[in-house]
Amino acid sequence: MDNIKSHFIFNRSQRNGILLLLFFVSVVGIINNHIDFTTENELDTNSEEVLALQKELDSMRIFHRESNQPKVYPFNPNFITDFKGYKLGMSTEEIDRLLDYRKKNKWINSKEDFKKVTKVSDSLLNQIGSYFKFPDWVANSKPRNKNKSQGFKEKKYDQKIALNIATQQELKKVNGIGDIYSKRIIDYRNKLGAYTNDIQLNDIYGLDYQVINKILNEFTVKTPKEIIKMNLNKVSASDIATIPGISFELAKKIWEHRILNERIYNFSELGKIEGLTERKLQGIQLYLKVE
Repeated sequence: MDNIKSHFIFNRSQRNGILLLLFFVSVVGIINNHIDFTTENELDTNSEEVLALQKELDSMRIFHRESNQPKVYPFNPNFITDFKGYKLGMSTEEIDRLLDYRKKNKWINSKEDFKKVTKVSDSLLNQIGSYFKFPDWVANSKPRNKNKSQGFKEKKYDQKIALNIATQQELKKVNGIGDIYSKRIIDYRNKLGAYTNDIQLNDIYGLDYQVINKILNEFTVKTPKEIIKMNLNKVSASDIATIPGISFELAKKIWEHRILNERIYNFSELGKIEGLTERKLQGIQLYLKVE
């Protein structure tokens, strides 16, 4: 009994502590009963300021998403590969039509030609056609109706002479081709071993696009020389310099551009290299591939 009683005996300090605790509990109870601590949400999500801020954030998200998308560079549709065509949204049938057309050494010279050959939809053509980039000699060539008015008649593939067996006398029959140019064409063919593609005529000094157009109306490569292409992402500057028409200085720039960007995904990425013209860019694609 005495033990129990001892638990209820407090000294003065303890009694003061108990009184202070009771006072604190009472004050908290009064405050809790008479003061509302809940706060209303003062942010109006439908206000003009909030809507404007939300629109800006949405625009930033869209910009960020689009900036992370693979960038499409201008390209020549004549050199679309299976992988490139797939990335552009072309079907297998459309890609095959283009590749079959190019195997005959025929060229796409306009968006209209591309649609006619591949049979792509208008919507896809509108989407990718703005990125088509054709050589200067195609873009600056005279309209066909003017050529026809001057007696020009475009020949079909079967009517043309094989460029790799053409003689100097046959070449000289083309208006604008004399002894000098015909000899250069034959000499360059001998240097290459044989022409692989019609575009190699662009490498011959002195031939402008008008004369080349006249030549290609009479001649074309029918038995191309086979070239084992080198992987652009693995070759050295010395390897690139072995390509006809490419100096070691230009080859080094191409190699340095690849090293700087770690790898090349498309030949059009090389278009900004100083000295690498559209004609030379087309020419190196006969010897290089991107993998």
